[in-house]
Amino acid sequence: MLIIFSSVIMLICVLVGIAYLTLLERKVLGYIQIRKGPNKVGFLGLVQPFSDAIKLFSKEQTFPLMSNFNLYYLSPVMNLFLALLLWMCIPFFTINLNFSLSFLFFLSISSLSVYTIMLAGWSSNSNYSLLGSLRSVAQTISYEVSLILILMSFLFLILSLNIIDLMVYQEYIWFFFMLFPLCLMWLVSSLAETNRTPFDFAEGESELVSGFNVEYSSGGFAMIFLAEYGNILFMSMMCCFLFLGSNLFSFMFFIKLTFVSFFWIWVRGTLPRFRYDKLMYLAWKSYLPVALNYLLFFYSLKLSIFILFI
Repeated sequence: MLIIFSSVIMLICVLVGIAYLTLLERKVLGYIQIRKGPNKVGFLGLVQPFSDAIKLFSKEQTFPLMSNFNLYYLSPVMNLFLALLLWMCIPFFTINLNFSLSFLFFLSISSLSVYTIMLAGWSSNSNYSLLGSLRSVAQTISYEVSLILILMSFLFLILSLNIIDLMVYQEYIWFFFMLFPLCLMWLVSSLAETNRTPFDFAEGESELVSGFNVEYSSGGFAMIFLAEYGNILFMSMMCCFLFLGSNLFSFMFFIKLTFVSFFWIWVRGTLPRFRYDKLMYLAWKSYLPVALNYLLFFYSLKLSIFILFI
């Protein structure tokens, strides 16, 4: 009962965090474009995310006539479910699912979210949404490879699959200073993994009319939206765990989390969209070889230290 209770509390807090992340994004993008952003609903626009949510969920749901109804309806639900399930691997100070293979859990669940986007695009039975989902699948699978290889360098250093062990190993020096190039690569790969600017090909408004979610309205669209921002918040937290100290029990951790989330928004406000072939070249010809070389380096380093101690 305690595990269920703490999980529910966490998920509610995550959803509130997502709501205010959207407000932060609209405010930051507003100031980047020299305007105010939402400032009318409530004090300084603080109630805006909730009014948006009520508006979206109370709108009429449309169903395309030729769509595959069951998949069309269930894809956004599954997308949001997987985005929230990801948060179960976050370690708690009190009782929760603090399992020892939390990195494997993270990789498994984040890989599954590809299917929901693919099915959402395919089941809509629209050319634009199908193209958007195909782009998204190709991009996510490509960057997952380099993401996992970058992650393995960190895992070789801590020799564990538990997120909480990162806290022990970063007590005196952050991995950010030890693995600076890998940290930057992780950040860029995370941007690609969450389908954000400059890698937002799945939602190429200029050529794909909003991409894979073009046929969705009201609740379905809101769920896809919530899932995307949930993933952004989660990847920001993973960045803090991996190379920014990862002391979950200090207030500074959450300041760092806010800053990394702000970085996601800042990138969106300043960078234009990448060219698709360059995106693929970046994953396969740049990040993959560098990540593999680093992996071999840290493997040999760990092995030499192990032999030395023997």
